Amino acid sequence: MALTTTLINASNQTVYTSSATSPVLGNAITSIILCNTSNSTSATVTIYAVPNSAGSVGAASASNMIVNALPIPAGETVSLDQEKLVLSNNDTIVAVASVGATISILISTLPV
Repeated sequence: MALTTTLINASNQTVYTSSATSPVLGNAITSIILCNTSNSTSATVTIYAVPNSAGSVGAASASNMIVNALPIPAGETVSLDQEKLVLSNNDTIVAVASVGATISILISTLPV
């Protein structure tokens, strides 16, 4: 299992890029944990699962949005782990927060 962590910016930011080399075909996201690290400021987060575009990194858009402006109160944590998300090479997870550097994201993955 691999972990990726970062603080989310107030503009679209790639927070995870799937990379795979043979015999691995891709990566499964087993969970995403979002934490509002502020003690006083609420924020929202929007997340996109962006498929690769002819082998290159694609673009975030309404058609690949998976979380839309999820409110996270100050000091709270949200876990997204109901379903596994399987990504192939160069598929990405893009996130944007309403307040930059307030929401941390932890992505747990497994090779598939």
